[in-house]
Amino acid sequence: MLRFPLASTITLVATLMLASFARAQNTPRQQAGTVRNEEAAAAPRHDISGIWDPGNSGIQPLGPQAMPEDGKPEHQIPYTPLGLEVLNSHKPSNGVRSVLPGDTNDPVVYCDPQGMPREDLYELRTTQILQTPLNVVMLYQFGKIWRVVWTDGRDLPKDPEPRWFGYSVGKWEDDYTFVVQTSGTDERTWVDRAGRPHSSDLRVEERFHRVDHDTLELTVTIDDPKMYTKAWVALNKLRFKLKPANSDVREMICSPSEFAEYNRVIGKPASGKGTE
Repeated sequence: MLRFPLASTITLVATLMLASFARAQNTPRQQAGTVRNEEAAAAPRHDISGIWDPGNSGIQPLGPQAMPEDGKPEHQIPYTPLGLEVLNSHKPSNGVRSVLPGDTNDPVVYCDPQGMPREDLYELRTTQILQTPLNVVMLYQFGKIWRVVWTDGRDLPKDPEPRWFGYSVGKWEDDYTFVVQTSGTDERTWVDRAGRPHSSDLRVEERFHRVDHDTLELTVTIDDPKMYTKAWVALNKLRFKLKPANSDVREMICSPSEFAEYNRVIGKPASGKGTE
């Protein structure tokens, strides 16, 4: 299990307004998962709050669901020459370019944060979404990470200091579609598990569409003119199902000590480097 600390997360989010979350989770129809043999309950307007589970579809070990690195022609990414150069410097331990575990330079295995958009594109597990009048807060199971999407009308910063998860602003495109734009992400992160690169010019668009009361879809588009000749869709309507409001979300946290033990027992021997 991967572990890394995130101090005061629970303290921070406990102060947020939970009224909309409780309302979405417990409409008069039922708690999630109890409707049988009838039409799904209608989605509430301007509300994506709740505890959402993408199931195994969120693991994405070969790269994002809509564009895995599996060698198929339809999944070829439109790299620029610089994009190919940076890609070839990355050594993932999954995919068609995979190396042995002890030879990878994937920053996540050393407990660096995944960053954006990789938080959506690798090990996307149960995600809790909270809404306030000023922002939408997303709590991710993998890494026990939280992130804020501002909804108060502000613009993305013009010359941002790089951050692992960048800067995010969101707005409602219609009653059931919430669109998030993210920029200012740290270049040290990878786009996905397959090692696709990004530059400081990366722009990520996330579209959260609430299909009905119990179903949420996420589409993610990558736009980085330094690394790719055109924008490409990494997730295409990945589905989440609403969980009951009293669900307990287990932690998955990066632990340097656990990684060191894994490398000693598995990674280095598999790479022929011994167990020193």
